[in-house]
Amino acid sequence: MAKARPEGRLRSGFSLGEEQAELDSLLEAAFYESGHYSIISSHGDNRCFVVARTGGGKSAALRHLQQVNGDGVVKIDPGDISLLYFSTSNVLKYLSDLQVHLDPFFIALWKHVLVVELIRRRYKIDSDEAKSGIWAGLVERLRRDKSKQLALDYFNDFEGRFWDDTDVRLRAITTRLEKKIDATRSGDVGASGVAHIAAGETASAGEMIEERIELAKKFQAIVNETQLSRLTKMIDILDEDILDSEENRMFIVIDDLDRDWIDHRVVNDLIRCLLLTVLDLQRVRNLKVLVALRTNIFSQLDFGRAGAQEEKLRALVLQMKWSKHELVALLDERVKVAAEKVGREHIGGIKDLLPPKSRRRGAALDFILGRTLMRPRDAMAYLNECLAQSAGKPRLTWNVILGAEDPYSYKRLLALRDEWKLTYPGIDRVFALFQGELMPMRRDAYLKHLGDALLLHLDETFDGSTWMTSLSTRMWDPPETDWRQIYHPLHELLFRVGFIGFSRTPGQGVVYAHEDMDYGSSIGNLRDASLFCVHPTFHAALEIKTPS
Repeated sequence: MAKARPEGRLRSGFSLGEEQAELDSLLEAAFYESGHYSIISSHGDNRCFVVARTGGGKSAALRHLQQVNGDGVVKIDPGDISLLYFSTSNVLKYLSDLQVHLDPFFIALWKHVLVVELIRRRYKIDSDEAKSGIWAGLVERLRRDKSKQLALDYFNDFEGRFWDDTDVRLRAITTRLEKKIDATRSGDVGASGVAHIAAGETASAGEMIEERIELAKKFQAIVNETQLSRLTKMIDILDEDILDSEENRMFIVIDDLDRDWIDHRVVNDLIRCLLLTVLDLQRVRNLKVLVALRTNIFSQLDFGRAGAQEEKLRALVLQMKWSKHELVALLDERVKVAAEKVGREHIGGIKDLLPPKSRRRGAALDFILGRTLMRPRDAMAYLNECLAQSAGKPRLTWNVILGAEDPYSYKRLLALRDEWKLTYPGIDRVFALFQGELMPMRRDAYLKHLGDALLLHLDETFDGSTWMTSLSTRMWDPPETDWRQIYHPLHELLFRVGFIGFSRTPGQGVVYAHEDMDYGSSIGNLRDASLFCVHPTFHAALEIKTPS
């Protein structure tokens, strides 16, 4: 009788991959094609703004798309566009202070970037010689259409700079605008005007209201002269003459728009204008532009300034949300590939690594997923903490799973702070107010913590005075003010970031944002709520107590 094959033991270093997509060695071999990816990769589905929380799988999906489609994908790196340059331009700040509407200029910048990169990739242009041949052919094909000829002439304006790095070309376009603005202002207030703008003078200094209004009109006219008409015609050329068949289908991928910029007002305008540009590019039938945005960045965009386009923009949003079934399938694929790499082919999925069901704690996988915000990164992080403590063991044990919760929870709390600290600096001080609390909380206990948080803006050491002051305005209303009006803004924020969940009735389960993002927006739900709970992900880090 043949002996049963020994299961073997887990090796040191065995993991399910890196949390960051760009560093993940298992990404391609173990990629799980979820329903989100089917939408992203389909030219037949118009949804192109991929919105998700940090760790929600945006970057992984876009990287896989690049691997599958090769030269059919153009990746635009925001670092090459030098958004930092635009966010620190004194002239652009000056125009913004004068309330000059910069959208036409920003939209022209984006159209220029996207059109040039598409042409370069479509025709594999990497030199002026290659450009000359391709360009001559296009000019000949379109010579009978004067409007298309004018569009092509726009690019000839750049002479040798056409094929320079994106950053160089965009700085050249911006410099043209800055020179026109400086020249106009110099003509009105003397040559010193140029020096004042370059030195960072604000629009409010040394100018009367009437003068500001007159300057704003002149500058707005200059901004509106941006070559939008010729760039718009280039989009027709893309559709009809360059990407004119399914064989020439292409994707544009734009990720990493969540870096730490200096002037968030300017950068938010740039991102909003990018979305408007993508909306216009929807008419190119064989092109799909995909823009990945973190949830907190997307929520900050001022869509009201998009006017009638707002509804169209929101219709193009793909909110990435993971079901338990999809997360388990992703983990199964990860475990299988990781096990094969170390000679453990008999491991076919995540359950082969987990201990039996516990009478007290239930199934191990349910226990782990219950301490995540239902995102791939959370689940992988918890399991990697477990695997790091399991070298030499045949599988994970309950002692290991429980022991890994402390470091995992602490890191997730820091990650939550980092995810939202640009929008809500000091938000970790709010989280800390729940330290050692008993869960679930009754309403009076919860409102006490919210009240303490709303008073943080009076603390000189609190970094978030601006946003907390805004949320606490109703706190100073007459005593008879409805408590829901006072506390709902902060409650909604804590719910939306995933820190708090609540139940409307004692018999109902606690609802969290990853289950229903809009649940916390309803002030009526808060009125009826009886129980509140910090998400289990953060219990260990905050030493939160629960009934045994």
